[in-house]
Amino acid sequence: MEKQVWLQSLTSEEVKQKTRESRGTIILPIGSTEQHGPHLPVGTDTMVAMVLAEAAAQKAKVVVAPPLWFGWSPHHMVLPGTITIRPEVLVEVVYDVVKSLHQHGFDNFVFLNGHRIVNISWLQIAGERAKRELGVKVVIFDPAYMSKEISQSLGWGEVGHAEEIEGSHMWYCYPELVKMELAKDNPHKHRKLYHVDPRYTGDTLCYVPSSPAEQEELVRISGGASGEPSKASREGGKKYHEHLVERLVEVIEALRE
Repeated sequence: MEKQVWLQSLTSEEVKQKTRESRGTIILPIGSTEQHGPHLPVGTDTMVAMVLAEAAAQKAKVVVAPPLWFGWSPHHMVLPGTITIRPEVLVEVVYDVVKSLHQHGFDNFVFLNGHRIVNISWLQIAGERAKRELGVKVVIFDPAYMSKEISQSLGWGEVGHAEEIEGSHMWYCYPELVKMELAKDNPHKHRKLYHVDPRYTGDTLCYVPSSPAEQEELVRISGGASGEPSKASREGGKKYHEHLVERLVEVIEALRE
């Protein structure tokens, strides 16, 4: 881990200097700790947020706040290792982090959501409150939304859970933690007027997390995965990662203008 970009690795004096150098810009990685099938670690969502934040921070010369390892994951409580926090708690924690950092000079915030799609509503609430009450700038960077231009070209299916998208990214960034030989495919079953993937262009209802019964069926079929992790590749993960890092740097530069 590159210590120079992580807030927790700096002294208070170094933080002052980094605040000036970054022009008051900081990335807040927010993920989850939840089951990711038999082949990916439970920390996947936070780990991908961390590795994206670190890579972009090095290029854009900004600071990365300590990651939030917990998100809203009630639907994954069917398997051990999952830790879920109430959405109102997530909102309050994120707001308090922003308020603390703002008091010491940070005013441009990137919420980097590794828990794709699921945390967004609560980050929007926290971000709106921070903008209104503190006068800061806030953007939410979500990999599922920020990879629409590349995911399909890599031959991957729709956003699911622990599928070929997350599998490829983790395989490239954390190969020692990935056990692709244990992965089980669970191809998406299309439901009329309901699609989770932001790339989908047709009419659709909004996302609602699965019920415990639905998740238990998912576990029975694939050990907790939704999608086709057999399509994962380290090469695809590299292209995906580099695309997201490039976009994140672009977002940071636009935020600082």
